[in-house]
Amino acid sequence: MIKSSCKKILSYGLLSLVIAGCSSTQRQSVRNVNDNYRPVILVSIDGFKPDYLARGVTPALNALAAEGVRTEAMHPSFPSITFPNHYTLVTGLRPDHHGIVGNTMEDSKIPGVRFKLSNKEAVLDRRWWDGAEPVWVTAEKNKVKTGIMFWPGSEAAIQGVRPSEYRPFDEKLPAVTRVDTMLSWLDKPVADRPGFLTVYFDQVDHAGHDFGPDTKEVTDAAAAVDAAIAHLMEGLRARNIKANIVIVSDHGMAATGPERTILLDQLADPAGYEVVNYGSYAGINPKAGQEDALARILLKKHEHMQCWKKEDIPERFHFGQNARVQRFVCSADVGWLVVPDAKAATKANNGSHGYDNLSKEMQALFIAHGPAFKKATVLPPFDNVNVYPLLMKLIKVPALASDGNIEATQAALLERAD
Repeated sequence: MIKSSCKKILSYGLLSLVIAGCSSTQRQSVRNVNDNYRPVILVSIDGFKPDYLARGVTPALNALAAEGVRTEAMHPSFPSITFPNHYTLVTGLRPDHHGIVGNTMEDSKIPGVRFKLSNKEAVLDRRWWDGAEPVWVTAEKNKVKTGIMFWPGSEAAIQGVRPSEYRPFDEKLPAVTRVDTMLSWLDKPVADRPGFLTVYFDQVDHAGHDFGPDTKEVTDAAAAVDAAIAHLMEGLRARNIKANIVIVSDHGMAATGPERTILLDQLADPAGYEVVNYGSYAGINPKAGQEDALARILLKKHEHMQCWKKEDIPERFHFGQNARVQRFVCSADVGWLVVPDAKAATKANNGSHGYDNLSKEMQALFIAHGPAFKKATVLPPFDNVNVYPLLMKLIKVPALASDGNIEATQAALLERAD
């Protein structure tokens, strides 16, 4: 009986050793596969000002910035708002060239429709986006799979192409859950894994609008996003994935309020024009026969606001040539808002963006970290159109013609550009 039991124990022990050995071999095999897997991950933290890193609540971001590459300021494109700049980051084209000229816009070729964030049907309509080809579309055309988590535009079939993986935008989805979804794409079989991924966080921007940039709420939102970044880095380490990570924001944030508003209806009769968008800047179209009268009023000198006809917008803004830009554009001084009337003024946010893209309040975040990047490197300030050629070089797919140039970020890379 004892001998029989010993034989069973020995048999079970050998089986366990074999299973353990197989499991160890499988783990090592996965690690070996991941040793050669270098995905590119683009992270957007909407509305994150670079100086938020000094608030003492972002250890993960600060570590990546210290260990990798950063710049003191990345200049957004004008207007310094969300959709135009997110599309610039992934196309290398300024809003005038890619066609997403505002969060709210109209197009005579798409009559009767106003594009805005709340119009889901318009956001999904590829006609608004087809003026350019973002990274994920070019990548998919070149057999590089992509996984796009909430990037503006990713829900539309741009140029008839969708990412291999994407999710409809859900602002209620926690930051860590967004990361977990993206990490799950990295657990797919090798042939199905994305080579280019994005993840988008909007919490800091929401807090900035609701409470203003210099508030505890923004600091708390920055801390929450930093925790999600730490979770991402831990997930990559657990998988032995050495990713090249580029972390950006689309713009900064300035303190605003109802007491600093310019009321358009106090300047001109509302019957003579239509306000398409308003806030830090306003896009205004005259009614039929009213352009000259409206020009005489808007183009005068105003306190805290300057207006132009679209063709006269200063060249440094690179804005005003696209057909979707309104006939008149009025830009407020930083901290002020252009609104249609007193009712709109009472609803003014405590924080806003969209101002002069070179103002210090509008500057954006840029951090890069991974095996392709140098250590502890600080780049001179550069325009955000230059992120696109960097991404294309990292995923080893030829970049399309753009307003950007790889030379702006070349000093960040360990190898020279071809």
